[in-house]
Amino acid sequence: MAAFDIGIDLGTTKIIIYRSDSGIALNEPSIVAYSTKDNSVVAVGKEAYAMLGKTPRHIVAERPLKDGVISNHKLCELMIKEYIKRVCGNFFIKPRIVLCIPSVTTDVERRAVVEAALAAGARKVYMIEEPIAAAIGAGVDILKPQGHMIVDIGGGTTDIAVISLSSVVCSRSIKVAGNTIDEEIIKFFMNQYQLSIGQRMAENIKKQVGCVFHPDASHVTSVKGRNLLTGYPQQIEINEETLYECILSCVERIIDSIKLVLEETPPELIGDIYDNGIILTGGGALIKGLAQLISEHVKIPVSVAENPIEVVSIGTGKAFRYIETFHEGFINADTYRH
Repeated sequence: MAAFDIGIDLGTTKIIIYRSDSGIALNEPSIVAYSTKDNSVVAVGKEAYAMLGKTPRHIVAERPLKDGVISNHKLCELMIKEYIKRVCGNFFIKPRIVLCIPSVTTDVERRAVVEAALAAGARKVYMIEEPIAAAIGAGVDILKPQGHMIVDIGGGTTDIAVISLSSVVCSRSIKVAGNTIDEEIIKFFMNQYQLSIGQRMAENIKKQVGCVFHPDASHVTSVKGRNLLTGYPQQIEINEETLYECILSCVERIIDSIKLVLEETPPELIGDIYDNGIILTGGGALIKGLAQLISEHVKIPVSVAENPIEVVSIGTGKAFRYIETFHEGFINADTYRH
């Protein structure tokens, strides 16, 4: 088998793997289901996601990454090994791997992830900063002395960064993202309707009627859960206006962080950002009206990257093109060698 490189976007909610010879090769939830009786892995990815809230007591479905931090090192290693094997199969020439992990992880956590990739059969492992990967995936020429602002709204964290000359000039990472919005939606229904809903239901209704700019009351969806007063199942209908204030409260915190990064940005780069606009990436970028709302607040054009969910993994996979020309975007590139 010919040699190929792979890029791994290690996200809080999803793991997306890009192969240099075939593009996106895997897009799976970052969830592992295991048995508490013998600690054996029962399922990984979509199969484990389908078990959320439906498992018997001895089986636990858990996300190894929470709020952008690796919360369970062992499960994270097992998950990475499983996904790399699915993508690479039986190969004769070991692949090079570039990993993009949450920006708030520690050196110890990074080392654990790298060791997992090496144990799964990597020839060499690199790590790349998430904003740099997002910019590459969005088609930005990162080598030019041009300022670009990337806002990556993932599951556990939102990373905001200004990049120029292949490096991060200023940045901020906050633990307000897709999962935060889901949790607020769950609380909203509990407080307003005495209705208990699960995480999957919260995520689904966010995608269907989540809106933060001029919500449309004609867009309706059903919500199913358990009535906390009667204990019986209940179904209600809501529209975009129902969740408007709930989601807006989270999004405003992201906008405040964007403003703080803009205040720290050198004046020369602010002009570039105004010309180039702000690029939104990550699953959170798909919230209806988000680009318009941010643009209204910061007075800068805002656009959503093509394939925002996959853009970081695409940039991670394409990062090998820049290895010979820059190292600043890579974290300890010479440290992690097999």
